[in-house]
Order: sequence, then structure tokens, then C-alpha cells
Amino acid sequence: MHIYFLGICGTAMGNAALLMRSLGHTISGADTGAYPPMSTALHTAGVRVLEGWDAARLSALAPDLVVIGNATSRGNPEIEELLETRRTPCVSLPELLRTQLLNRRRNLVVGGTHGKTTTTCLAAMLLRAAGADTGWLVGGIPRDLPSGAAAGVDGGPFVIEGDEYDSAFFDKRGKLIQYLPTVLALNNAEFDHADIFRDLDDVLRTFAHATRVVPRNGAIVANGDDAALARILADVTWCPVIRVGTGPDNDARITHFAEGADGARFTLAWRGTPWGSIHWAPPGLFNARNAAIAATAAATLLHPATPAALPLAALAAFQGVRRRQEQLLDTPALTVLEDFAHHPTALALTLASLRQRHPRHHIHAAFEPRSNTTTRSLMQSALVDALAHADSIWLAPVHSAQKLPPGERLDTHAMARELGLRGRRAHAADSHEALLDALRKATTTAAATQTPQLVVFFTNGAFGGIIPRFATAPQT
Repeated sequence: MHIYFLGICGTAMGNAALLMRSLGHTISGADTGAYPPMSTALHTAGVRVLEGWDAARLSALAPDLVVIGNATSRGNPEIEELLETRRTPCVSLPELLRTQLLNRRRNLVVGGTHGKTTTTCLAAMLLRAAGADTGWLVGGIPRDLPSGAAAGVDGGPFVIEGDEYDSAFFDKRGKLIQYLPTVLALNNAEFDHADIFRDLDDVLRTFAHATRVVPRNGAIVANGDDAALARILADVTWCPVIRVGTGPDNDARITHFAEGADGARFTLAWRGTPWGSIHWAPPGLFNARNAAIAATAAATLLHPATPAALPLAALAAFQGVRRRQEQLLDTPALTVLEDFAHHPTALALTLASLRQRHPRHHIHAAFEPRSNTTTRSLMQSALVDALAHADSIWLAPVHSAQKLPPGERLDTHAMARELGLRGRRAHAADSHEALLDALRKATTTAAATQTPQLVVFFTNGAFGGIIPRFATAPQT
């Protein structure tokens, strides 16, 4: 079957395209503004990626099925052609996966506001290390798996990242509801995706709907320290609920967490019995919790009667996911990182961890307001609070600012003034090029003080293409 992906360069769409290709299908697709690492992965695999939209190409390609990503909508010429002619069946990404793959697997679905990609990779890695012939699909480029997607075997385990965001312009259900979970892992719940959710209660409604499709012989593995999740888990009576966290009431408990220049250490126990001690590279308690939830969910899928039988040794070598606290440059004078974080909570936790790891460094946080939540003014105060964990803050222009009325738009210049009042050096740039020039000058000047500099770029996009230029060009 020839499957055409409309919006193929999104991380989930791209990895799904690679997954369908591994199952023997012919794959092509189109997108705009493709950028690494997904564009690189698709081209390396020989997938034909077409730039831009052209209704006429559908007749020329004659695909058997079109998968419509949730970033495309009415007004797209290819969508209009598909709706008018009805020559080719169209499905959302979740429908494709549910009907072509997930209905034959025991699925571990990872949901939550933060940490989904990392937790999905961890669970798949642990299952592989335990000898399971597992499949997986992650919304990123993993370092510890051969690829972002693999089919596994019919009837076997399958680990998939379950986004709460809607499925397509014609299907407003959250993706994770459609992924047929045997085990549903929920990392946390906060307000996000302000373009489709009204408030936290609206987000929780989607998570609650997802819990209702877990079978009675499955389980929900959840962050037991998260007060928002506790609100929906209290009503679950149809399947076991297994809690993971630092508090004493959790089934799987994280203790003795410590972090320093040589990495992080923590221990994990299962209902009071030691399970393992971990020393690894990923930063922060938030990543330790990701690991604990991944291990507990994987163990519940593989060894439901004896979860602690799952070995944890593989965690020590975990390298993480591209663009998640990814180190791009490391010299005595300058360290450069890139991170996908864009929610205030994720920004604050990452910066706090970097402070523990690099206590002598002057920390620069370069932030691109790009998501449908952070481009809006509703999180402006929370973003200021989060970014104040850095010493210097560099604010990129608001992405697609013209799409929002000025009163609803994030005001980066007001943020810079507020951060200045808090004793931070803050600069709101009017272009990515201006930010790059100012950041280069600041880090070069600071180098003369003998204080090592750390720059972390926070973005869920390309940051105007300046990140690799800053990380590779001499700082002169």
C-alpha cells in the first residue's frame, strides 16, 4: 500500500512514516519548513519528502491512503482536494496506528504534560534489555534505540508516546485515547496547549477519558506525587492503579536522590523492597521520575505479578533523546545545550538541575516562545519565574506573532524588564539574528572574566537556525 503523509516532518508523523515503511508499505509525504533531526532521518531512510503543498500532486502520486497530521487544517490545498474529490481515503495518525498495528499488540501508552518522549524511550530500552521483542514509536530521535520506531512482533509489547493533543482537524480526541493501552503511564498533568484546552480541568478530562479505555487486566501507572492526577485516579475502579514517586505512599518509591557534576544518583524500591540503585547522566529529579515510571510500567506489562524482577542495569547507560538537554559543545570556557522544554515547569526544573550540575558557570537561557501556549500572555508571569533561574536570559521573537491580537500575545520586552528588576540580565531581541549577535558578544566578553559560560537554547522548533551556528562558530 502507498501511504502519503500530509505533514510528514513532525516527529510523531515522521517516525510513524518510518514505522509503516518497515512494515513493507511505500511511503511519501509533504511538509513545509522541514528541519533536522526528523528531515534527516526521513531522507536517510529513502522516504520521499516533498516541499510545500500542491493539490495536483495527489493525482500524480495516486496514494492508496492519506494520513493527515494535526498541524494541517482546512484551507490546505491538498486537504481541500481530498475533501472535494473523495478519491482517496483519509485517516488521522492515531487511526492509522490503531487499525494497522496497535490492535494486535499489548500496548504501553505514555501520557502526561512533560517527559513523554524520554519515558517512552526508557520503557522501550528496558523491555529490550529484558529480552522482550518490543516495538515502539516515539516523538523524537532516541540515542539508545536503533530508530524512532520499530514494529516488534504481533502479540508482543509496543511502547508508544500518547499525546493529549487532538488527532486531526476532523478528530478532536486526544491521541492517547485511541492507542488501546494495556498499561497507561501518566507522568504528570498541567495546563498546556492553550489553543485547544480551556484550563487544567479541560486537560484532565482528556486524561480521564484515557483511563477509561484501560482493560481490567491492564493497569494505570501514574505519578503518585501529582495532585492533579490524584483527582482523576480517585475515580478509577475498573483496573489497578500503581503509583510512583518520592512519597511514602507510592508503590514504587524514589529515594536518596542526589545530583552533581558526575551525574545523578537515586534508589528505587518496590513496596518497601529494594529494586535497584541508579547512577546515570540525565539531569534532575524529573528524569529520575521518568525512569521510575518507565521501569514500573514496563515491568507491569512484562512481569505483572513481580514488577521488581525487571532489571534496571540498562539505565546506567541511558543517553537520552536528541534535543532533550542535548550537549552540542563542551569546552572549558563554553558549554552549549539544546532542550525541547517550552512549558514554564520544564524550564524551571531544567535550569535548577543545570545549576546543580554547573555551579561555577554563568548560565544563559535563550528561549524561543513558539508553542501555542507560550506565545500567549497567559503564562507570561510563570515564564518570568522560570527563566529567573538563569543568570542571563535571551528572548527570541514570538513565533507567528501576527496570528494573535496584541492583548493576547506574550510581551517579551515586558518580560525582559521584569527580569531586570529581579537582578537578571535580560534581552528581548527583535530577530533571531540580533539575538545571535548579542549572545555571541556577551559570551565572548564574559570569557575574559575566567567564568565558564553555559548557554542553553530552549525551543520546540528550529530557533531560526541559529543554534548550530552558535555552537560551531568560534566565539570571537
